Amino acid sequence: MKAKSLDKKFDDNQSDVIDELDLSSIKRPNQMQKRVNVDFPTWMIESLDKEASRLGVTRQSIIKVWLAERLEQSTLSKQMQSTQKARG
Repeated sequence: MKAKSLDKKFDDNQSDVIDELDLSSIKRPNQMQKRVNVDFPTWMIESLDKEASRLGVTRQSIIKVWLAERLEQSTLSKQMQSTQKARG
């Protein structure tokens, strides 16, 4: 199906356009996974497991969320510093 036909179908609400897409090769940008091994001290693993259990998630999930939060904070901090330097 050509893009123009798909656009028309979507705009006219003729049907669910998702049926027209080939999702077998879909990829999310910046979401490719790469396995890494990290060694943590036992006390840290125990703390991670307790917190993961409390939240009802896996150890891996909590590590990913916490790392993502920290990286976002770092990025925002750098942007703020850059903005302040630009203002003088």
